[in-house]
Amino acid sequence: MITIRQARAGDEIGMQECNLTNLPENYQMKYYLYHFATWPALSYVAENEEGRVVGYVLAKMNDDNDAKPPLDGHITSLSVLRSYRRLGLAERLMNQAQRAMVELYGSKKVSLHVRVSNKAAFSLYKNTLKFDVDRTEEKYYADGEDAYEMKKVLDGLYATEMDSLDF
Repeated sequence: MITIRQARAGDEIGMQECNLTNLPENYQMKYYLYHFATWPALSYVAENEEGRVVGYVLAKMNDDNDAKPPLDGHITSLSVLRSYRRLGLAERLMNQAQRAMVELYGSKKVSLHVRVSNKAAFSLYKNTLKFDVDRTEEKYYADGEDAYEMKKVLDGLYATEMDSLDF
């Protein structure tokens, strides 16, 4: 059984392992801790029967100085280990983070960035999760690759639906 639960201090090592295994953009440990301290209810992990983190979503609220409530949410990072893909974990992780954005912060929108070359992630965001491309940011990534900035309207999406967290 895989369990989806809110991330907590102590999960950062497993989250970083997923990140380092799957993604070219890597974060220092303090970045995970910053998310936990600042937005403790927005990040989630997928945990296997042995308690190993096999996927995660790291999320935050856009807290620009000139932003007025309700703040927009932002997905910083999403990763699922290859042997746990195609089980719906990424969708469930994203849904939990978005639900928390709406319920806790009244968020109306969420954004994320995805590499132009990452066709699998783009398909997940566009076709499964219903994000739309807002614009292309040239040379967004450290290696110079462009990113799609994608956005999704969250109005009323999570008022009545509730995914099971265990499966």
